Amino acid sequence: MKYITLSIATILLLSGCQSILNQTESNNLEIHSDTQTLIDVASATEINQALLVDEAIDVIHPIADGNIDLGNDEQESYLSNDVWQRIRSNLEFSIPDNPRVTSQRNWFVKHPTYLDRVAKRAEPFLFYIVEALEAADMPVEIALLPIVESAFDPFAYSHGRASGMWQFVPGTGKRFGMKQNWWYDGRRDIVASTEGAIKYLKYLNKFFDGDWMLALAAYNSGEGRVRRAVRSNKKKNLPTDFWSLDLPKETRAYVPKLLALADIVRRSDEFKIKLHEIENSSVISQVDIGSQLDLAKAAQLADLSLIELQRLNPGFNRWATDPDGPHYLLLPNHKIDTFKQGLAKLSKKDRLAWQRYKIKNGDNLGEIAQKFNTEIALIEQVNNIKGGQIRAGKFLLIPVATASLDSYLLSQNQRLAKTQSKVLAGEKRIHIVKSGDTLWDISRAYNVSTRSIAKWNAMAPRDTIKPGQKLVIWQKTAVKKLTLNTMTPSEKAIMRNIHYRVRKGDSFARIADKFNVKIKDIELWNSLNRNKYLQPGQMLKLSVDVTNNI
Repeated sequence: MKYITLSIATILLLSGCQSILNQTESNNLEIHSDTQTLIDVASATEINQALLVDEAIDVIHPIADGNIDLGNDEQESYLSNDVWQRIRSNLEFSIPDNPRVTSQRNWFVKHPTYLDRVAKRAEPFLFYIVEALEAADMPVEIALLPIVESAFDPFAYSHGRASGMWQFVPGTGKRFGMKQNWWYDGRRDIVASTEGAIKYLKYLNKFFDGDWMLALAAYNSGEGRVRRAVRSNKKKNLPTDFWSLDLPKETRAYVPKLLALADIVRRSDEFKIKLHEIENSSVISQVDIGSQLDLAKAAQLADLSLIELQRLNPGFNRWATDPDGPHYLLLPNHKIDTFKQGLAKLSKKDRLAWQRYKIKNGDNLGEIAQKFNTEIALIEQVNNIKGGQIRAGKFLLIPVATASLDSYLLSQNQRLAKTQSKVLAGEKRIHIVKSGDTLWDISRAYNVSTRSIAKWNAMAPRDTIKPGQKLVIWQKTAVKKLTLNTMTPSEKAIMRNIHYRVRKGDSFARIADKFNVKIKDIELWNSLNRNKYLQPGQMLKLSVDVTNNI
């Protein structure tokens, strides 16, 4: 079987960080109890400040099986077996005596535990990135850019819709070769995103006539914005270097962060910083798997835990690789022979688990795909369905996950479930998106910000929402310490949640008067709009005062 060896340092296996909380909380306002799923993301603050939580670090020491370079016939020898020394020996950028750089450097020096944690997170990837940069004749300082972007977290997702270790937004990711679909997101794939980052940065460097400071600023805020700032200064006969431009606050700090990190690597002894050692050797490889494969089966064949496999292959969103590729996995070198032998014995039908499903009246492919956590196109392909037409009584062969979905802790579904199951202050509500809903409308209905809704549901404020999607909403609740003697009649009220079936002739106003509630509350409780007609037989949830009936 064909495989390409990648030069990456020792394998980082984090335990406990992605554990999924059981959703046992009951809430009177939750009508639906289906499992909720969304992406686990790093907030903008976590990315920008990179204040990482404690992580349990386990390092696997692979069996030495030789170092194979990513494109060089001969491997260079270095003075030290530490990749930091390799970076230190090849730094190119001059570090200006600038207060913005000094400020960023002082922060890093005062937080050595942060640098240590980020280095451990970077350990599986940093050596490969250095190799790739050298092969592309790029400054080695670029290897530090993922620290600034995402703290080397391939699962990072910012509220600007940027994803992955290199933080690509969807459009730029596609522009530079990163495939994105239901099964796979190349922005999180270590190889695809690194290749894309190199292509984009080379383009930006050429766009700004070889000025790396302007190229880096444009990587953060876009070439158009930086170009406008340059043109503006030219018109005013002002300098057009990075330090003289009127740029967004984040961009003004972005380049100094990278330069500060480079300075710390260059003068770590002077700053009394002990960088976590990363071995200067190749330990994992890119292995061709040929076609779609369940990740749980792949982990079993490689003698790895499912979490270990997913951490090395963060680009896959679901329980299996993309049926249309890429058809490769990153695996530890000393596991490859075992994996290849097992995969060779696996028949095509055994690469996935299968279930036979009898089509019922009213079924459609969308509902069936959702039920089995798969994609319509895959069901159509397997069953040779044309035009989405299915007939009740016929059988479908459905590819399904080998292990329980809870086992795929780093899949998009489970990362999403973890985010939505976090317990926060206030009262938790579930909003089921209706046709025509927007985040702005929902935020006004619940009196919360669109940014908060996005954060609670692992999305960006500009992300689209779809009918049927479940959104977690946290509303503040006022807590009063009252005694019976000091309570007003309204505070003594006993509220009960009831279901009311709409009758012919009912309106929002009539129902509100009947149960002594407000129309806006009926709208809120049921995610409805008063401008739309109620239908006889429709069920409404109401919270009514039953004090006088007890």
